[in-house]
Amino acid sequence: MAIDPRSGFCQETKTFHSLRPPTPFPPPHQPLSTTQFVLSLLHSSTITTTYLTIPSTAQSLTYSQAIDQIYSLSSSLKNHYKFKNNDVAFILCPPSIHVPILYLSLLFLGVTISPANPLSSDSELALQIQLCKPKVAFATSQTAHKLPSLPLGTILIDSPEFNSLLTHSKHQTTHPQVEVSQSDVAAILYSSGTTGRVKGVALTHRNLIALISGFRHSKAVLDPNQPELPPVSLFILPLFHVFGFFMSINMFSRGGTLVLMERFEFVHMLKYVERYRITYMPVSPPLIVAFVKEDLTKKYDLSSLKTLGCGGAPLGKEVADAFKEKFPHVEIVQGYGLTETGGGATRTIGPEESSQLSFCWSPI
Repeated sequence: MAIDPRSGFCQETKTFHSLRPPTPFPPPHQPLSTTQFVLSLLHSSTITTTYLTIPSTAQSLTYSQAIDQIYSLSSSLKNHYKFKNNDVAFILCPPSIHVPILYLSLLFLGVTISPANPLSSDSELALQIQLCKPKVAFATSQTAHKLPSLPLGTILIDSPEFNSLLTHSKHQTTHPQVEVSQSDVAAILYSSGTTGRVKGVALTHRNLIALISGFRHSKAVLDPNQPELPPVSLFILPLFHVFGFFMSINMFSRGGTLVLMERFEFVHMLKYVERYRITYMPVSPPLIVAFVKEDLTKKYDLSSLKTLGCGGAPLGKEVADAFKEKFPHVEIVQGYGLTETGGGATRTIGPEESSQLSFCWSPI
């Protein structure tokens, strides 16, 4: 198979191939869930690190606590609800310390998760439920009334019963035995509907595993002699959004800390960057503009910031230059992605790629 060394195009297959060094993936036929994969990447030294914290509620979880809850919740759900591979769970929850644990527990069981915006209208939710055909729903006491009756009912994640599921099996020595194919659907997310009605996007475990592997490999290519320090990220994106969903999982695989804002406020964001020594933030162009224009930024120590991942719309050169002048120590990385790419986005590596458009995608 002849591949053009300049474009990566193969005339025989009519396919463009990446010119970057190949990313190592687990064998595609190996049974492996996304959760099993990310757990296999954690170092023992990460156990005492904080995985998730919510400043507004003073809640936090270390990796050790998070892993215990993942195993406990997955065992409890399997025993109580008899979930089968590829059953669909509809999730209608605002930001919460329980949501990332719920994601990883259901993925561990091979249950397809389908998170939705808690502010969606009744008609929007009806269409999404029609698309994903869930067996069960997870909601809160504030959102559950929006959901219809489902075969396995609705589980409230802000109830004492759910809390008992998180801790019921934490002392057991065995974990649920579930075989998940990488080709199984891990999540059904929803597109923005810019070309019509909202559409369901099915992402497999292989999609997510490939993306996580790609992120790790790209980091190794960028800084081959520099060991990666676990990032500390301030999270201001909704967890039902593709980037929020994927980032909560990818952060777990990297042993990083996720600081979750339940509601965005500019001043609180600056306070949290200073307090938690945030190194990375996903942002949109309007927030970059606010960084440039607001004098409030001078009142806080933002020296820990290293990278802002900017997406959602193109960032103008004038704004980017003004930001760089004000914050010369912070790199802005513009990303272009789709729900269909599972949280992956384009990024150039090195001077050779900086002058040309590159594409990245995840294999199924």
